Amino acid sequence: MHSIHDFTAKLRQPSLRGHVERYVQWRRAVEQARLAGRQEPKPPALAPISINLDLTTACNYRCTHCIDWDILNTKHKHREAELRDSMTQMAGTGLRSVILIGGGEPTLYPGFADFVAHLKGLKLQVSIVSNGSRGDRLLAAAQHMREQDWIRLSLDSGSNELFRAMHKPVDPKCDLDAICAWIPRIKAAQPAVRCGFSYIITWQGSSREENALHENIHEIALAAERAKRAGFDYIAFKPVLERHASGAEVMDPGKAASDLAEVVARIRAELDRAKQLADERFSVYESTNLRVLEQGNWRDFTRQPRTCHMQSLRQVLTPTGLYNCPAHRGVEKAKIGEAAAYAGGANAGETAAAVGGILERFDASHECREVTCLYNGVNWWLEKLVHDPTAEVEIEPSDERGDYFL
Repeated sequence: MHSIHDFTAKLRQPSLRGHVERYVQWRRAVEQARLAGRQEPKPPALAPISINLDLTTACNYRCTHCIDWDILNTKHKHREAELRDSMTQMAGTGLRSVILIGGGEPTLYPGFADFVAHLKGLKLQVSIVSNGSRGDRLLAAAQHMREQDWIRLSLDSGSNELFRAMHKPVDPKCDLDAICAWIPRIKAAQPAVRCGFSYIITWQGSSREENALHENIHEIALAAERAKRAGFDYIAFKPVLERHASGAEVMDPGKAASDLAEVVARIRAELDRAKQLADERFSVYESTNLRVLEQGNWRDFTRQPRTCHMQSLRQVLTPTGLYNCPAHRGVEKAKIGEAAAYAGGANAGETAAAVGGILERFDASHECREVTCLYNGVNWWLEKLVHDPTAEVEIEPSDERGDYFL
């Protein structure tokens, strides 16, 4: 497992242990109260450590493989003052990092760079996942960012032709050449910010709501060459996800038009070529989902405990509400509260109670049975801590890495 996905080690950092221990102590107290027939203790007034924040549903692409297709360019939006109040409230009660991602294109949010500055003023780590179409706004935001912050562009191709076919940008002048030209300028403005090239691998037979997707396995190595030449710090590969009938984001390799082993072998050959480009300045990453797909044990990551503990420590705030997980963004049964869930102390108090409620009603062993979950290992670790017979909770510390992204 790459360190960015070793969430157990992240939660064991000295700077986060106290937050996690308070959560575990509360869950243990709940279990003990039930056994004794006593009133259960109230949830602690803690914000999640990390959130995915969807700034807008607006998007200037029409990507054939977009998991959020159904909510793009709807009229839902955050109220600016309310959103800033929410971030201030959360920063004061445990929030450490914000990932600006999903639902739409974050750089289209009015005052995008100023909002990034607001987050940095709250001492939060900030990352941006963008389609790269507004390099000028990424450049303006980068000047507020610091070490440990990062920018990742979702590009998924190595040629301009495949890029346009997959992403369908509204601006006909938008292509990989134009997007990648901004990377040297961003790195010059803020060298500490890591810039990544994201590549979702699609294959024949994969689909979005039965609409066939363009295959891009053949451009994996080409994309790595382009990423290195453009000055990206890394390229990251992961397999395409689809929206299950339950609403969850799932990996469905069974939809491959040819034998899955053949598809995996082709991906492996291209990745091996891409990895030859790695050096001390440029890295090539494979996601956990991709590794377990290759190893054939991806189903192991769909076996969850009944309680998803991570929904207390990492949440998704969108213009349509607060949700328990990126895999269930926008799904009603995964909704914790409205967009103003953390706007002020009163709302935050109600949200703490709502988090306690969803921990009980959302059966992850059932609702996530098709989800190849990145949080599988850390959930089982937390499950063991909650049900450990030891009277006191003391989490063994890991090295402090200063990385609070979950």
